[in-house]
Amino acid sequence: MMIEFRLDPRTGVAPYLQIAQQVKNALRLDFLQVGDQLPTVKEVVGSIAINPNTVLKAYRELEREGLVQGRPGIGTFIVKGIAGPPPNAHLALRRSLMRWLKSANDAGLDAEGVAALFESAMRDSIEEETA
Repeated sequence: MMIEFRLDPRTGVAPYLQIAQQVKNALRLDFLQVGDQLPTVKEVVGSIAINPNTVLKAYRELEREGLVQGRPGIGTFIVKGIAGPPPNAHLALRRSLMRWLKSANDAGLDAEGVAALFESAMRDSIEEETA
């Protein structure tokens, strides 16, 4: 599977970190597996109009974390996954989340409101776990 990167300038997160995070999320959700090749720098630059050095910085960050390995003249490949629940658990959770998102939308929340509510609930959940 080929990952397609998207950048959101509203987040305030550096573009290279957004790319690195998207790769990590794809690994967590089993959209990418060990052995998969990431898009070339040229492909990423062509698809999202970004500076090649930004893509290289993201890939270097992933390499520093031991998740990918660059092979000169060939490309950048996933060499390590990120452990998580089995893929069928993701599917059930995604369905549940889609129902929740529909409810939030029906209640009048826009994307920013959904994100704010989710982040708030996530923080509360983490605080409860550590208390």
